[in-house]
Amino acid sequence: MAIRWAVQLTLRRLGLAVVLGCLLLGGLHADWDFSQISRRAQSLYGPLGPGQGRIDAWQNLLATQKQGSEAERLKVVNQFFNQQLRYVEDIDLWREVDYWATPVQSLIKGAGDCEDYAIAKYFSLRRLGVPAEKLRITYVKALRQNRAHMVLTYYSSPEAMPLVLDSLIDAIKPASQRPDLLPVYSFNGEGLWLTGAGGNKKVGDTKRLSRWQDLLKKMQAEGFPAEPAY
Repeated sequence: MAIRWAVQLTLRRLGLAVVLGCLLLGGLHADWDFSQISRRAQSLYGPLGPGQGRIDAWQNLLATQKQGSEAERLKVVNQFFNQQLRYVEDIDLWREVDYWATPVQSLIKGAGDCEDYAIAKYFSLRRLGVPAEKLRITYVKALRQNRAHMVLTYYSSPEAMPLVLDSLIDAIKPASQRPDLLPVYSFNGEGLWLTGAGGNKKVGDTKRLSRWQDLLKKMQAEGFPAEPAY
């Protein structure tokens, strides 16, 4: 009951929604035209400044890491965003209590908060060919900080102990080695899961997540093609 209440409260507060269908932008098949993306980003956000170099570095990462093992891709992507971004609260960075930035926006700023790290890592790994069913953006409570937090989790198989890609630490550890994180719910392009005593439980077909939908619209405006989730 406590978990369900916490999830309902969090969903109301964050205005979350999962949008199936066009959840994965520019997945494995459509090209990402970074020249167009940079032009559109400059039109939308103004001069990119040092952000252009960070976007170029992201493009290079995506172009050079496709042949590595999934473990290598996890490590490279996790390290890249943990190094490229500094942690800044939304209220200070965007003048909003909760704002979900696109990877391009985060790289332009060189900053973001926990969900921005997780979002950028998710789309990067999907672009590098990691299947959606292996990745979930996971809402947790960070017990040491006593605050809400988001991480990206990776499942090598449906029943495997997930690995945690976190902005708080660079090491990728199994969830069993992160007792400081209490999972509440997780989502990806295929659904929403609640965490309880019986483990993860998929909840319906999850048709609402307004902030996620807004994020996808912003990415499309930046020049990322929309594709069905798969």
